[in-house]
Amino acid sequence: MNKEIEDIIVKTFFVKRIQQRVLFELSSPIKRYDAFGRRNDFIRKELMFEIPKPNSDPEEIEKLLKKQGAGSICYVMTSANSDIDGEELPLIKALEDLIWSGLPFIISCIPNKLAYYQVEQAYGSPQRYILKIQ
Repeated sequence: MNKEIEDIIVKTFFVKRIQQRVLFELSSPIKRYDAFGRRNDFIRKELMFEIPKPNSDPEEIEKLLKKQGAGSICYVMTSANSDIDGEELPLIKALEDLIWSGLPFIISCIPNKLAYYQVEQAYGSPQRYILKIQ
């Protein structure tokens, strides 16, 4: 895990009132999952741009993110796959590994500017968002 990158992501994209709690949860192996189980109302609404359906093609999502300035490497924050949680990976690999998990995750493309966020799947396909500082 890279605490510095995770601090930037949380302070950029999460609402202020929940930031310290999320940072605490991320720092604890036992509580880390709780940080991702939050509803999307803990993400700053003004930064959320829903990806219209159909939105489950990793290559299409990668293209959308690259149009917004994403590079080839990203930082992954997830409870879905502990093997890649806290790792820097190729963007397409992270998307391919996680998009069908049904669990929430954040892929940071530019830690203080651009991310991909997928909420936990409840019914049908999960909501998927680009998080972006305008």
